[in-house]
Amino acid sequence: MIFVAKEETKIAEEKIQRTASAVSPAKPEKEHVHKEEAKVAHEEKHEHTHDAEKKEAAPAPVEKKGDDAKPPDSPSGGAVVAPAGVPPAGGAPVAPTEAPRLAPRTYKWAICHVYSSKNDTIITVTDLSGAETIAKASGGMMVKADREEGKPYAAMQSAAKVANEVKNRGITGLHIRIRAPGGNGAKTPGAGAQAVVRSLARMGLRIGKIEDVTPTPTDTTKRPGGRRGRRV
Repeated sequence: MIFVAKEETKIAEEKIQRTASAVSPAKPEKEHVHKEEAKVAHEEKHEHTHDAEKKEAAPAPVEKKGDDAKPPDSPSGGAVVAPAGVPPAGGAPVAPTEAPRLAPRTYKWAICHVYSSKNDTIITVTDLSGAETIAKASGGMMVKADREEGKPYAAMQSAAKVANEVKNRGITGLHIRIRAPGGNGAKTPGAGAQAVVRSLARMGLRIGKIEDVTPTPTDTTKRPGGRRGRRV
């Protein structure tokens, strides 16, 4: 009887195990699927981290030199140009380029003597020593009426004539000496003096020194006419 009871108990346990194995076969399979998904997610995370490290450690692009060099495009579509002295991305500092220095220009100088009074303007150009006369002109040579001889227009025409003559002789610069009648006459130049200086400068001549050489007496100068004045 005891042996039979043991056999029945064993058979019942085997039935229970068979029933349990038949009911829960999907559980290990489900656990296996979860493990596979976790493994794939871990590998993707590892690859993403590895790519980010590669991007950070990647060297900066080397700037090309010569004809093959192409500047990077800006967001607006134009080429990005680094300011002078600022190094490009990943490159060595670039020294700012200097403009080529021009040689100093040399001038051939002469002296322009301008006599300017109320009635006339006389221009005489000489060399630096004053011994040789290069060109000369006056207001009376340019206009017909006597009253126009001392006006700025006549002075401008005289200056243009003189400028053309001195340029033909190779003169490129003028030192100007202006004088009024002086003495017992007017001590200030007439209206034609300023017009002469302006015209010479506009004709392309280099203007050097401008001096006033009006003769001024240190004490007094007796006017002509005698004690009772000029008889009219």
